[in-house]
Amino acid sequence: MTDMLKRTIVATLIFVLSVAFWGCGTAQNRGGRTGADNTDGNNTIHSGDSRSSVVVYFSRTNNTERIADFITELTNSAVYEILAKDPYTDEDIRYYTDCRADREQKDPTARPEIAGESVDLSPYDVIYLGYPIWHGQAPKIMYTFVESYDLSGKTIIPFCTSASSGIGNSATNLSASATGARWLTGKRFSANAAKDEVSVWLSDLNIEQ
Repeated sequence: MTDMLKRTIVATLIFVLSVAFWGCGTAQNRGGRTGADNTDGNNTIHSGDSRSSVVVYFSRTNNTERIADFITELTNSAVYEILAKDPYTDEDIRYYTDCRADREQKDPTARPEIAGESVDLSPYDVIYLGYPIWHGQAPKIMYTFVESYDLSGKTIIPFCTSASSGIGNSATNLSASATGARWLTGKRFSANAAKDEVSVWLSDLNIEQ
């Protein structure tokens, strides 16, 4: 093998490895990703084909994640899961035991820290904002999110999951922390809501993607 041929092979290998390494650092299509895949505790926007909308959600027991998955699929949106820097345990949401959730929901100043670095929401005109209902309201980490970004000019569509409570004034209270955004009427879903129910709701919204 000549020296020229050896150099050519080496150069080709270096190029292929460089491309593979670079590709690992880019956002991937969400595909079948679940919250459990974020084992490093970092938040990432996973892009769908649409660049006009993003599904942003927090889900401790995966009920809200299930609805978020339906919305992501039906709207072909990007998706961003809010992860707590200090993850919530089962004990943390054992209501009426002076658990962490009890204390945070009573504290108007509570703002649990979000894991990972901030993300760029500028490409998205529409934000589907999902959360569970804790003591009749959105978890305080949702306030951390809306207060951490400039959401001016965005259309925000809240959705929530709960065992029985409706969406109530949870979205109204959140909207006060996101001035300049246009908030549409939200929707509460049960944990076992069907995909068809989510599809009908989205159709009624008549949002252009």
